[in-house]
Amino acid sequence: MARPLPPETLHLFDEPNFGHLATIMPDGSPQSSVVWVDRDSDTVVLNTAAGRVKHRNIIRDQRVSLSIHNRNRPTEYVEVRGLASLSDEGADVHIDALARKYLGKAVYPFRFAGMERVIIRIAAENVFHRAPTD
Repeated sequence: MARPLPPETLHLFDEPNFGHLATIMPDGSPQSSVVWVDRDSDTVVLNTAAGRVKHRNIIRDQRVSLSIHNRNRPTEYVEVRGLASLSDEGADVHIDALARKYLGKAVYPFRFAGMERVIIRIAAENVFHRAPTD
């Protein structure tokens, strides 16, 4: 069952902090990708291109883990474990919003012909927050 994100962690999702998404490879080994992070209320929202390793892994196994550390206070971080779902609806608009957040660009500048964007939504089952130590 999905859990709400703790209020004290929301700034980590709302600020341009990088996340690390762990998915499971076909042989059971972990795979990790640096990702831009967003949220829709208590749902974690990421974006990727169709066919990338993380996309293929999630199609096969929805279990994921995402960690985000505070870019200004690296001892603060949050880890979210849960199940991911995939959707292409609104993915192009979403990647442009992430480009504004992370790059200050109105449009995602790394598109190429034929690229299909996919939204990854994570329903949190476990959330761990480490408060800053300084």
